[in-house]
Amino acid sequence: MSDFVYQPSPCVPFRDLDVIERCRNLSREELVRHANPDFKIRILPAEEITFLWFGDLVSQIVRARDEGRKCVLLLPNPWPGYRHVAHILNAARIDCRHLWAFAMDEYADQDGNIAPADWPWGFTNAMVQFFWNALDPALRPPREQFIGFTKKNLPVYGKLMEDLGGVDCAYFGPGWTGHLAFVDPDAPEFDLPLEEWKRAGARIATLSPFTLAQNSLHGCFGASGDLARVPPKAATIGPAEAIACKHRWDTHSISIQGTVSSWQRLTTRLCLHGPVTPRIPGSILQTLKTDVFISETAALPIEQTWSLGY
Repeated sequence: MSDFVYQPSPCVPFRDLDVIERCRNLSREELVRHANPDFKIRILPAEEITFLWFGDLVSQIVRARDEGRKCVLLLPNPWPGYRHVAHILNAARIDCRHLWAFAMDEYADQDGNIAPADWPWGFTNAMVQFFWNALDPALRPPREQFIGFTKKNLPVYGKLMEDLGGVDCAYFGPGWTGHLAFVDPDAPEFDLPLEEWKRAGARIATLSPFTLAQNSLHGCFGASGDLARVPPKAATIGPAEAIACKHRWDTHSISIQGTVSSWQRLTTRLCLHGPVTPRIPGSILQTLKTDVFISETAALPIEQTWSLGY
């Protein structure tokens, strides 16, 4: 068989072929092993991961209530599933007035203007719509305790969480580039050596073309590859805010409408078992106390499947 050896395209953020090949070939057993005992990895069906996530959100709120303290959560892309969390809280009559919820990121335009809280495709709008609005008015916290990025709070976003006692739990999941929140590996605003990068806080960042492509498949943008619909920049927490959290969940369970197709399969392996580097932003979680959940689909071997098309 003829050899055909080539380098990845220059636009590919992480390009170490030896590391990529090692991660491609990790077995199921190797996927769940890690040198950091606080970095716990499990493989479960995607639907089970979702229910565990809902359960953790509810338990965070209940434990904080029972301990008489604020519950501070850092929440990702607020998909409609948050309604189920609200339904559970409503059914159990759980008072949520001690809950403070922060959006992990929000879109911004080419000039760095952050999307307003009522923008229909924005993360803050969806967090309010699917979570806060779904809570019984008698149980929900004041609206100002569901916080998204604004021009005014961007410079102090991390301090707002710190002043409340710190984030009890943040819920992450890597993008196609391995991004952490909207910290992409090729964002010039985060082009820093590792130790300096770890201290970088919230800011406006340029989104990778891969992130634009990934998000163009979201239902809110029509799930149609409409690249022009996705804003070019975003306000995002930085590595500093991720590191400062008391605990983290990291979920790897994205597929294409429930099929075996997933851009996350290699990204998962690089984030969990590649080097800790700004070129794979999600890799920083390897050094922290984190519960990691990989779906059965994301854990499938990376192998040729000629019977499938796109």
